[in-house]
Amino acid sequence: MKMKQPKIGVEIMGRIPSLGVTKYVRNGMVITRTSTSESRGKSSLKQFIQQQRMRHSIALWKGLSRSSPLFTEGKDAYHSFLSLANKLPVVYLPKNKWEVEGSLLMPGIPVSDGILRPMQQTLGEVDGTPALITDEKASNSLSRSAFLLYTAEQGTGHMECPEVSFRVRVVQQDEFTLVDGRLALVDSSFADETKGWALVRVQGKSRSPQGIVTRCKIYEQYTTEEALQEAAKSYGGIK
Repeated sequence: MKMKQPKIGVEIMGRIPSLGVTKYVRNGMVITRTSTSESRGKSSLKQFIQQQRMRHSIALWKGLSRSSPLFTEGKDAYHSFLSLANKLPVVYLPKNKWEVEGSLLMPGIPVSDGILRPMQQTLGEVDGTPALITDEKASNSLSRSAFLLYTAEQGTGHMECPEVSFRVRVVQQDEFTLVDGRLALVDSSFADETKGWALVRVQGKSRSPQGIVTRCKIYEQYTTEEALQEAAKSYGGIK
């Protein structure tokens, strides 16, 4: 295994069996991906849980990275995302679904970080119509900010594997509805239980740190003790 000496600390390059990942350098950037080869022996429960967490974070990033996520803090966008995604619930997928990079929609998937104040966002209703409601005052933002809306959708990919797709678009000012002087987006699409959203405020190179809000609960069936045991069984068990 090769060792790389960065400016601060030591970073291990190569395959890391305990995490089930491989790290390598491409175009001057450190890339982390899931390992496909088998490690010797069985993982401990703690190792297996961390492997599952890392695999899911990497799968989410591969989908999100196509939609230009807004990360400015840390070493680079990829590692900033991994650091934030490490706080998400652990989901347990069997080996055959990790091999096709399965991913699950859940609350909190990060799409941006930055120095602006994060906007609190909730899914609710405005005059009976589904809405994405924020705590952002229109008087503070509309005149000097731009807004990007990220949409995540739970679908099914190769081999009937769960897969999250992402897209992003610019929100025009006339799309907003004011609720007690605060910004909201009102549309029937916000009732969709297979989708999630995150509204990001942008000022120049600064942006607000935001994560997905969603009504989707499909991921919950992959967080149970039964799902953990089934996933572990597909890898030959754990210590």
